[in-house]
Amino acid sequence: MTAGQAATNGSNDGTGTVPRVVVVGGGFAGFHAAKALSRRLAGTAEIVLVNPTDYFLYLPLLPEVAAGILDPRRVSISLAATLPGVRLVLGEVDAVDLQQRRVSWVGPEGGRDESGYDRLVLAVGSVNKLLPIPGVAEHAHGFRGIPEALYLRDHVTRQVELAATTDDPAEREARCTFVVVGAGYTGTEVAAQGPLLTDALARRHSGLRGQKMRWMLLDLAPRVLPGLDDRLAGTADRVLRERGVEVRTGESVEEATADGVRLTTGEEVAARTLVWCVGVRPDPLVEGIGLETQKGRLVVDECLGVPGHPAVFACGDAAAVPDVTRPGEVTAMTAQHAVRQGKLAGRNVAASLGRGTRAGYRHHDLGFVVELGGRDAAANPLHVPLEGLPAKAVTRGYHLLSMPGNRLRTATDWALDALLPRQTVQLGLVRSPEVPLETASPELPHRPGRTST
Repeated sequence: MTAGQAATNGSNDGTGTVPRVVVVGGGFAGFHAAKALSRRLAGTAEIVLVNPTDYFLYLPLLPEVAAGILDPRRVSISLAATLPGVRLVLGEVDAVDLQQRRVSWVGPEGGRDESGYDRLVLAVGSVNKLLPIPGVAEHAHGFRGIPEALYLRDHVTRQVELAATTDDPAEREARCTFVVVGAGYTGTEVAAQGPLLTDALARRHSGLRGQKMRWMLLDLAPRVLPGLDDRLAGTADRVLRERGVEVRTGESVEEATADGVRLTTGEEVAARTLVWCVGVRPDPLVEGIGLETQKGRLVVDECLGVPGHPAVFACGDAAAVPDVTRPGEVTAMTAQHAVRQGKLAGRNVAASLGRGTRAGYRHHDLGFVVELGGRDAAANPLHVPLEGLPAKAVTRGYHLLSMPGNRLRTATDWALDALLPRQTVQLGLVRSPEVPLETASPELPHRPGRTST
């Protein structure tokens, strides 16, 4: 019997005596929903988590994987080990039948399976946001998963190594130019970590003495980290410029080719690296279900329930959750919201099954942290602005507390990075065709399109 076949045996199919709760997605929202459900419904319900991988990805530290600071296993936390009492099914859900209360998925080896449910939590998260810019889909790479982080680390390493061996100054300049588009969290952190990595690589090659490692950060917004506290943004901007990053606000890419990019200003930049961090959009499954959406996100009430479907809940990036602190607005697509909404979804699903009481979502901002590499960071815990080493301590402490596992191993990698030279070799595990930008899921690059009934 397969894991999927085992998952289909439950009350919704008339063969079991306990209700089954199916959670779709094992990101921040889905993970914390499943965890809350396992605690509140222990022994009284079957909890099934359907996810394409067997790990929860701690996305905020992915730039440190790309920079060679953290081993990728540090940010990959085992779902089976951290969610006791939850049945993990490996698969990518591509159809939801609301009338029959069933979900179906494609397994990691291409087979199909399905399961009934008594309660459904949709926490499918988000994927790369694409814009209709010529050449971007073909020549840029996103930054949403471990394959993309490993590819970027290898790619940057390879460009520096190839630059060290060429006699053509123009080619050397292009290979030593790295363009990052999007000055939000991810783009800012990638651009901040980048010069530290390329400087370490260049020091190992005598042919690159005196060669500038050019990093560019582009965004149409008027400043980096738009929407965050001005002081946080100011600290990040200063650190970037001190490291030689060309921060180009009010500019973006107009066209991309294999040899470089043309900016919206008309400037031509020869480059072999284009990192796309423009933003995210809800997973395509959301639009395919046939329910009401708002900007691609499922419309839910303040208790995370889907109107007209009392058995269905949604949270995280997949849901347009009303923000009661800003009437008429919905919560932002951030990990901080996803974690809290996941916990609340677990509580309210349990309440719908007679365990506890339900509550509405209220969010009180506790501040933000931005990892800038080296000894730099920016943070405003409880709205107290910090930078430098104090911010670094707060940032790393926050991440260690937020990670559901691998804390000691992560702290050890940080300590080794502070004491030893950075390891700078290509692993060759992920090649460019395996991480296309148009991929809807970074974990399943070639999956078919999703449908729903």
